[in-house]
Amino acid sequence: MAAKKTASRPRATKNELFDYYHTMLLIRRFEEKSGQLYGLGLIGGFCHLYIGQEAVVTGLESVAEEGDNRITAYRDHGHMLACGMHPNGVMAELTGRSGGCSRGKGGSMHMFSKEKKFFGGHGIVGAQVPIGAGLAFAEKYNATGQVTFTYFGDGAANQGQVNETFNMASIWKLPVVFVIENNQYAMGTSTDRASATEALYSRGAAFSIPGESADGMDVLAVREAGLRAAEHCRSGKGPYILELQTYRYRGHSMSDPAKYRTRDEVQQVRKEKDPIDLVRTLLLEFKSVTEDDIKAIDLEVRAAINEVEEFARNSPEPDESELWTDIYV
Repeated sequence: MAAKKTASRPRATKNELFDYYHTMLLIRRFEEKSGQLYGLGLIGGFCHLYIGQEAVVTGLESVAEEGDNRITAYRDHGHMLACGMHPNGVMAELTGRSGGCSRGKGGSMHMFSKEKKFFGGHGIVGAQVPIGAGLAFAEKYNATGQVTFTYFGDGAANQGQVNETFNMASIWKLPVVFVIENNQYAMGTSTDRASATEALYSRGAAFSIPGESADGMDVLAVREAGLRAAEHCRSGKGPYILELQTYRYRGHSMSDPAKYRTRDEVQQVRKEKDPIDLVRTLLLEFKSVTEDDIKAIDLEVRAAINEVEEFARNSPEPDESELWTDIYV
């Protein structure tokens, strides 16, 4: 099943590009601050940063409609911010404070927002994929016309439950976009060492699910591919697989020294493919946009992240009585 190709670079308005730039920069600076706070011991447990992959969720959120669902794995902070969850609540959750999205109980991998229809944050590799299909089943059953964006990585693509979900989603024509964030490394194993095919999107062929691959470092390419995928699902044709070729700059988690790749490899991607730099370049192609306009956004985002840190540090830890709330038995 061949990937679709766009004839030329997709276009965007100046305001759209400013929005994308702001969102991606917010994610980048938030994650950098998360790494700092983790190093200071203020964030415990596992912590997986989204630095380098910002264009994926920013592009797809630009095509999501009110009421659509999103669910992902443990590299989830960027998805939370892109769908509109307040960064104060996200950072407070990372630091285990009562002002967090899950009142300090979920941490990095297990927070959600019913209001924003963000359903996690899942620590088990691939476990969110069948849940995403379940969310899509509910939307179809209730005839809402909404789509579920189910994100997972190249490593999770090899999990058995993913193929089981593909089969079921195809049989029932569920409105689910399966988003493979292929950042080239499943923990420390490169995709070409772990997958029998480089085209992960083509795995849907066995289940009659169409799909395509797109440049996940280009927010406009992501948006165009996302529009096709979402429209396919909204029109009642069933699921769609979208493989987005991206790259994470940091290790798999904060405890990963990433010795399975060279520093030169990372620097080359940063230099040639950085998703934020691309949007910055596109903005400066508008004669009405100046370096000062872009610096103003940079300053605004930095100020916002300082406020986020202050909120998280000042938010109290949960009361001991919280140990007995939100449990079944």
